[in-house]
Formats: sequence, C-alpha cells, structure tokens
Amino acid sequence: MDSNEISFENLPRAVVHLANEIAEIKFLVERKETTTIPPKRIPIDIEAACELIGKAKPTVYTLVRTRKIPCYKNGKKLYFFEDELLEWISQGKKKTLQEIQSEADANFKKNFRKSNGEFNQNSQR
Repeated sequence: MDSNEISFENLPRAVVHLANEIAEIKFLVERKETTTIPPKRIPIDIEAACELIGKAKPTVYTLVRTRKIPCYKNGKKLYFFEDELLEWISQGKKKTLQEIQSEADANFKKNFRKSNGEFNQNSQR
C-alpha cells in the first residue's frame, strides 16, 4: 500500500497493512541469531611471548629461526598472537600411559581381526 492511497475511507486497510508489516519485521528480528563478535587478536611482543610460554629470549629466537614457533615479523620486530602460542603448546602434548595402552589395545584388536580374517580365508582354500 502506497502512502498516496491513505485516506479516511481506507484507514482501516492501512492500519491492517502496517500491522502486517510490523509482524513481519518482528518475525525477522526474532529469527535472526545473535551475532558473536570475535575478540580482537592483539599481537604481543617477544617479552610477553617469553613470559607466556615460559622460555628465555634466546630460546624463543632459536625457535623462531628454526620456524618451530608461529610468529610474525614487521621490520625488525617479532610479533606473536597469544592464541597461536597456546595452540602451539597444546600440539606438543605427551600421551599418558593410559592413552598409549588404549591405543595399543585398539590397534591390536583391529590387526587381530584383519589377520584372523586372512587366516580363515587361507584355510578355506
């Protein structure tokens, strides 16, 4: 309905039209998921990186030179992101004896089934 068509005679139709429009807008707003704003990634310097990972500066420089640690270089300065350093630390996790034992058991069962199936096929020939 155009704004030109609103008159005293068609006022009830205009109100119904506006009510429908408001209901549609309300539906769209309610349906829209809340957007999460990702936190800003603020780079840290080498001193903060050393403190975060618990290593001395020369050790961090060696890790950077051998490309074992994620870093960024702008000019002569090194920059790091905290989340990347924490991910780097978590990738070096050592497995517990229980984890190693459960993996070994799973591999043994899997290989036992395979070899047992091959044995059965060979014995049928």
